[in-house]
Amino acid sequence: MVSQVKGFYAASVSEKKAPTGADLYARFALAGALGCAITHGALTPVDVVKTRIQLEPEVYNKGMINAFRQIVKNEGAGALLTGLGPTVAGYAVQGALKFGGYEFWKKQAIDYLGVKKASEHRQAVYLGASGIAEFFADIALCPLEATRIRLVSQPSFANGLASGFLRIAREEGIGGFYAGFGPILFKQVPYTMAKFAVFEVASEKILQGLGRTKASLTQGEQTGLNLGAGLIAGMAAAVISQPADTLLSKINKTKGAPGQSTTSRLIEMSKQLGVKGLFTGMGARLVMIGTLTAGQFLIYGDIKRMLNATGGVEIAAVPK
Repeated sequence: MVSQVKGFYAASVSEKKAPTGADLYARFALAGALGCAITHGALTPVDVVKTRIQLEPEVYNKGMINAFRQIVKNEGAGALLTGLGPTVAGYAVQGALKFGGYEFWKKQAIDYLGVKKASEHRQAVYLGASGIAEFFADIALCPLEATRIRLVSQPSFANGLASGFLRIAREEGIGGFYAGFGPILFKQVPYTMAKFAVFEVASEKILQGLGRTKASLTQGEQTGLNLGAGLIAGMAAAVISQPADTLLSKINKTKGAPGQSTTSRLIEMSKQLGVKGLFTGMGARLVMIGTLTAGQFLIYGDIKRMLNATGGVEIAAVPK
């Protein structure tokens, strides 16, 4: 097979001049921020249930639906929105850096490797660009994710994002925010690499099956493509990142003992949980990640079109 790389600054079909440079990446970042903030915010109840199952499997041991009922019965429906503030704020920042960064690093890789070599190794380009982008996104996400998990695991810890964030800063310092940085990297980097790489490959295969090119699709068909490929990508990414997600929830539940390193805590937790324990909450996570990943790519694609940010690099394989 040979590959065709569409120009990074493709001409827009609209009369408006297509954005370039920092303006283009800012639009990618805005689309990514909205996609991640909206989807993660909407799925906060599922995330609350998933986190509770991971942290207290002896209490929430009858499946996702029963866990919903237990929480509502014992704490009221409002408990399902615990951590909404840090979820929206954290994933808006992370989404901006992740999607905007992915577009940026993909372009840099193609410029560095050249069109032909980048085309031949496009999966490596997808994996490398998404991995680098996610690393920097996680630096921004980690403090807010630590705050979210603390609020969910200890409802009396604080009243919301600001008070919870300030309490961790006051009592534990910067180390309290980054105790889970290792697990979040092990969770988010493989998740994001799988998410983008599988999405790109799934999109390519769907288009090949249809005998179409992306440029020939209507706006509605492009939205359907993003939704379908995003769902496939989300399911794959959920399974890959599940063990690290469980460890992230556990390590952020409480602060470690004096002198205990993050690495030793992770090793101890992994031994206690075992393989089965590391995949606790898998059902809820499949629902959550599959849905939100599909939603993210749908929103990202649609908002990019609204912002006239349609010039990102696409590496599409075509038959000889």
